[in-house]
Amino acid sequence: MLEKFSNWKSKAEQEKKDEPIRLDNVPKHVAIIMDGNGRWAKKRGLPRIAGHREGMNVINKMVRQANSLGVEVLTLYAFSTENWKRPKNEVDFLMRLPERYLSVELPKLIEENVKVRLMGCKDSLPTHTIKAVDNAIEKTKENTGLILNFALNYGSRDEIVTAIQAIATKVAEGKINPSDVSNTLVSEHLMTSELRDPDLLIRTSGEIRLSNFMLWQLAYTEFWFTDVLWPDFTEQHFLEAVNVYQQRTRRYGGI
Repeated sequence: MLEKFSNWKSKAEQEKKDEPIRLDNVPKHVAIIMDGNGRWAKKRGLPRIAGHREGMNVINKMVRQANSLGVEVLTLYAFSTENWKRPKNEVDFLMRLPERYLSVELPKLIEENVKVRLMGCKDSLPTHTIKAVDNAIEKTKENTGLILNFALNYGSRDEIVTAIQAIATKVAEGKINPSDVSNTLVSEHLMTSELRDPDLLIRTSGEIRLSNFMLWQLAYTEFWFTDVLWPDFTEQHFLEAVNVYQQRTRRYGGI
């Protein structure tokens, strides 16, 4: 199915995929749905957690690649609100991954001027996960380079509902009028209020859906899908996605 979808891309995109990256037209915000860890492990006769462990190593490469290109924000879909349905041992392992990643990589992130950020509901996360992420956020808060935004226990529908509830409360209290509700006001009440909307969305593993990820923010984002499983995703794949992005004309509904 993805092969048919890929063929939908313009001939110009296919022919120009190996052209050099133009640094004057790099997507400022790249969002990635990191999919395929479990299937990667299954293909090798390994437990699913082995795929998650391998996938964690890919994050390092993507952070450095994005930083070197001048990407301003890299948002990674690390754990969705629906992922709690997975087996307990897998969820427990996933909740330990931020700890393991940051315990090794935090000094490098600080050195490379990367700023760690989190979006998602922290209340349901284990204490050790919150502690590791909060420590990284605190240690990198003065950094001015790439923003590494982890979507952890994140669900876009919950995010939008929470935003609507907050706005409705302000209306009920008389702080704003219903006519004041606008696209801008809604955006200001989302977890990404401090960030620009993504310019490019990458999803690995051959799935062609958004899976409750940044539904509001992706309204005019360019999508790039690949069959490559996340643990096999390389810097070259990232460059290919950016290259395809640079071949497209973003009209935002215009001509």
